Amino acid sequence: MARPALEIADIFRDHGPAWRKANDGHVSLGQLKVMSAIESCRTAALGGHVMRCEDCLHTQIAYNSCRNRHCPKCQSSQALAWMKQRKSELLDVPYFHVVFTLPARIAAIAYQNKAVVYDLLFKASSQTMRTIAADPKRLGVKIGFTSVLHTWGSAMSHHPHVHMKRGSTPHHRPTGPIIAVRIDTS
Repeated sequence: MARPALEIADIFRDHGPAWRKANDGHVSLGQLKVMSAIESCRTAALGGHVMRCEDCLHTQIAYNSCRNRHCPKCQSSQALAWMKQRKSELLDVPYFHVVFTLPARIAAIAYQNKAVVYDLLFKASSQTMRTIAADPKRLGVKIGFTSVLHTWGSAMSHHPHVHMKRGSTPHHRPTGPIIAVRIDTS
């Protein structure tokens, strides 16, 4: 497989030191370790081994991988296997996709207090879904769902939000367009 022209590791190596300096005090030790692992993945820094063809004496160096679960280079096959396993667990029903986003003012607080605010975001989104579903005027049922926290938006800016997937019930299937609702919190 050909190496892509640009990898995340290249970006981290070129811009990581300046980014870490600019975000000093806001990045956890765990996040710094992930960046370091990705930067050194499949480089001489982690060592490697030499492969040589006995017939033509062609030599190839293969550097060791970091094996970090967040590294896109060495964990993509495990990520695909995980996705396949999760897909096999899905029910054969349509799913709703719901997103809960923090307002900009609270997102700024979250940047300084990640664990506390992200925990509150999970609890509030979960409680909201369960309360609405339990309302007899709506569904009148107990529901289950899967929630995933994203902390960055597509523009690579801090944008904490929770994605939720919920299977539809036999009584409530999506029949028309889903309308986005924005609640003004100012």
